[in-house]
Order: sequence, then C-alpha cells, then structure tokens
Amino acid sequence: MYDITIIGAGVVGCAIARELSKYDLKILLLEKTDDVSNGASKANSGIVHGGYAAKHGTLKSKLCFEGNKMYDQLNNELNFGFKRTGALVLGFDEEDEKNINKLYENGLKNGVDKKDIKIIYKDEILNLEPNVSKNVKIALLANDVGITSPYEMTIALAENAIKNGVELKLENEVINIEEFSDYFNIITTQNTYKSRYIINAAGVYSDKISNMLGINDFHIIPRKGQYIIFHKGYGKIINRVIFQTPTNKGKGILVTPTFHGNLMIGPNADEISNKEDVTTDIETLKYIIKTAKKSVPNIDLRKVLTSFSGIRPTPSTGDFIIKEAKERFINVAGIESPGLTSSPAIAKMVIGILKNSGLNLTKKNDFDPYRNPIIIPKKLSYKEVNKMLEINSDEQIICRCEMVSKKEIIDALNRGIPIKSIDSVKRRTRVTMGFCQGEFCIPRVKKVIAETLNIKEDDVPVREKKSGILPKKVNLNYFKSIFDNKLQ
Repeated sequence: MYDITIIGAGVVGCAIARELSKYDLKILLLEKTDDVSNGASKANSGIVHGGYAAKHGTLKSKLCFEGNKMYDQLNNELNFGFKRTGALVLGFDEEDEKNINKLYENGLKNGVDKKDIKIIYKDEILNLEPNVSKNVKIALLANDVGITSPYEMTIALAENAIKNGVELKLENEVINIEEFSDYFNIITTQNTYKSRYIINAAGVYSDKISNMLGINDFHIIPRKGQYIIFHKGYGKIINRVIFQTPTNKGKGILVTPTFHGNLMIGPNADEISNKEDVTTDIETLKYIIKTAKKSVPNIDLRKVLTSFSGIRPTPSTGDFIIKEAKERFINVAGIESPGLTSSPAIAKMVIGILKNSGLNLTKKNDFDPYRNPIIIPKKLSYKEVNKMLEINSDEQIICRCEMVSKKEIIDALNRGIPIKSIDSVKRRTRVTMGFCQGEFCIPRVKKVIAETLNIKEDDVPVREKKSGILPKKVNLNYFKSIFDNKLQ
C-alpha cells in the first residue's frame, strides 16, 4: 500500500515526487515509457518564462511567477543547468506596440518587479542585440527570463526523489483504476498497485486517466510544435531569448540560445489527433525559418543540426487544472506552457491540496536536497580529444563532438533510474548530440553501456522499445540547399 502514487514522470510528476520526498510517506512514481522525461518534457523550448506572459488572474500567471523565482535555488541543489539570460519581445508595428504595452501592464499586475521589466525602443534594442532585425521598433525587455535543459532538469528531479525514498516503476502504463472506500487499485501493464492517493500528472493522457474514475470535465487537445536546432556555439549570435509579439495561438516563433550553446528556433502550434505524432515536415519548418528570420534575419541555415517536435497538452478549459477532482484523486492536467517554469510551484500547490485533503504530512529529518551533475565541462583542443579517444581509462572520450567521457556514461547509468537505451544516455550526457549526430559514437556508447550493465551489445537499443522506427524527420541537407536558393 502506497500513501501516494503519481502517474506520469515528466517534469511536473517528477517535481511533485521530489517535493513529496521531503515527507515521511511511501510514494510511487509510475511511467509508461522506459525513462523519465519522454514526453513534452524532453521536447520543448527550455525557457523559464517571465511573469509578464500569462494572463493575470489565471493559475498559469500565479504559478509561472512563483516557479520562476524558485529556479536559482533549485539549480544550486540539483545541478541540471540554468541561466538567466533575459528576453526581448519584439514589435514591428503599431498593433505590436499596443500588445507590448498590454504585456507590460500584465506583468506588473502579476507582481513582476519594475527593475525586471521595461519597454525599450529601436536604438537600445539594437545595442543589446545587434543581430535582430533593423525593422524592429519596440520591445519588452524581461530580465527574469532564463534558459534551462528541460530533460536534464526532469532527470535531476527524479534522481533526487529516488535518493530520498520515492519508488520509480518504468514501463508501467496505467490501463485501469478501481476505487474502494479508502484506497485505489491502479492496474498497469505490469502489475496492480494499491494507493491511498493518486496524483494524475499524465500529460497528454491526463484526460484518459481522469476518465477512468468517471471525471469528464475536461479534455486534452494535443498541439504539436516543431523546432530546428543549430550547431553548438551558434547560439552566440544572440544574447537573450527573442520572442515575437504573441498571438491567440501562443508565444509564436522564438529564437533562443540553448543552455549548452546551440541556437534553437520554433515552435509552431498545430492541433493534431495523434498524441504520438512527433514527426517533422518540410513545409512547417520552412514556415518556422521564415518567421524566425523576421526577428533575426541572418540565421545561417548551413549550421542546421537537426529538427524535432513535441506535443503540448493543451487543456479545453484554457488554464492549468490542479485540484482534488474527487476524494484522494488530484488532477494536475493541461500543463502546457509555461508548465516547465511553473513545475516547482505546482509541486508546492499539490502539497497544499494534500494537506487540505487531510493527509498527515510529517517532514523528514534526513531529506538530502543535493544531486551532483553528470556532465563535466571540458576545454579540450581537437588534438587533445583525439588523443583521448583510445586511452585505456574511464577518462577515455567516447563522444568526440560533445567531449563525453566513459566516466560520465558510467555515472549516468548508476543514478537509480534503470536505463539502458542510447537515447536515455544521450539526455544525460549529450552523446550523439554533436555535429555527426552519433555516426561516430553510437557503437562506442553501446559498448560502454553493455560493459557497465553486463549485457550484450545487441541488447542495447538506440531508443525505447515502443518507439519503433525513428520519427520521420527532415534531412538536414535540405536546409543547405534552400540556403543557396534563398528559401523560396
């Protein structure tokens, strides 16, 4: 019998698990895939949004503002990588100017300090960001915006939760829930678990979980967003996150450095019917490029590395759904943007709901908030890297593009989460994320995983079992050709 079971090991589920691990409780975290962070948490912009964006009076605005303030301490404890870069919301005409003024007023209503938000004009904009369009007229400068690695953050939260006593069960898809007088039977593809409380953090499938208990007051609209990633180091062409003035479809196409120094542009927002469709397509990516170039005209498409997409769990209600939907069953659903930013504050809110529900929460004396980083930054020349490719020690470089050592891969495999796919190791160490996209290092990574886990190399999958073939993606050579044709 568990005190609490959390369904879904994305950033929200893992943030809740970590927050609950501070208390003397028996906690289960269930995930249907072979790793944490396999949904929207691994495929989003990685932006820690400012308090200006979400409409005043909504849960989104409250929790985004509160969550943003928690990131510095959280990163100091968990070492997942976070940097406050600031952001600019660009305006090009009178209509944009009206909307930017509304954003500014909305930010002040949401509690943003005046030192963190102000309206600036063309000369100051170009002084701060020389590579943005010369057609810009006005911008909202938001200093509280930051960037993070969302999947590394999710992994860090999960590792720390496990360290503090949470049990994680992977490859356990919930297929039914039975309700009894003082507990639930949670039936999965692997087992049946008894739990006094359930927290539904199942992302795009949170409506399906809720329906299992007859709660049908919302549904999730899957909304796909596609992105393009550029070479590491190319993120230096801008200093901040560059937004365009938002529309009713969302925050629009952004141009941003990533935490690890790549440039990223996207996403669009298309409602789709298939919650598993993470393909990318030429026409959408052409639209993203054209729109991004409105903000930063001289983006070099020859530096494109890859494309990807993610599915956002857009709620039919228009706001986050965080409430005790029936006794001892809490929905944490419809957590779209700014869900990543809000996740630590959402976890705190869930604690409050549990207290109000009558759960006895006693803090542990031995909670350990710290988690060491996996990635060890290195400043090595190509000559030094080449020398370290075949050395016989744990310092051996396995992935030359990202300078990932054997030691880092072994460390990633021994953190309490039972992983064995190359994709899982990639999210922890950045193997295969460089220029060659794994052509050089995949066999080498496989070998280290097989040796460490004492399994056959043939038993090391590239991706999780259920993923099947790689999702259809656009060949990066296409971008090089359209660069020469000026993107007709």
